[in-house]
Amino acid sequence: MATKSNLVIDQGSTYSTTLNLTDENGDPLALSGYTANSQIRKWYSSSNAAAVFTASINVDSAVITLSLTANQTSNLVAGRYVYDVELNDGSEVSRIVEGIVTVTPQVTRKKCLVSTL
Repeated sequence: MATKSNLVIDQGSTYSTTLNLTDENGDPLALSGYTANSQIRKWYSSSNAAAVFTASINVDSAVITLSLTANQTSNLVAGRYVYDVELNDGSEVSRIVEGIVTVTPQVTRKKCLVSTL
């Protein structure tokens, strides 16, 4: 069963978060040979992903880093989404984390033109 964890992403900002994966004794999980995938969707039933996280695994420390560029978060409409993270070892896929993503609206725009009349 996946762990529940909600995320808050600031629209227009570079985003990164880490997941530390440990066993019941607190020891890092052995993640050699695994890949991680993670997507954001407006609803669970959405056919298209609103964004795809870059998911990288540090095998030595059992840490998964999820990240989005500022351009990716700019393309997300402010509001509520869902996401999950899956691990794949080539023969089995396991969902390890899932939750709600809240995208907070951006105020500052990339370019502001000041006009003097």
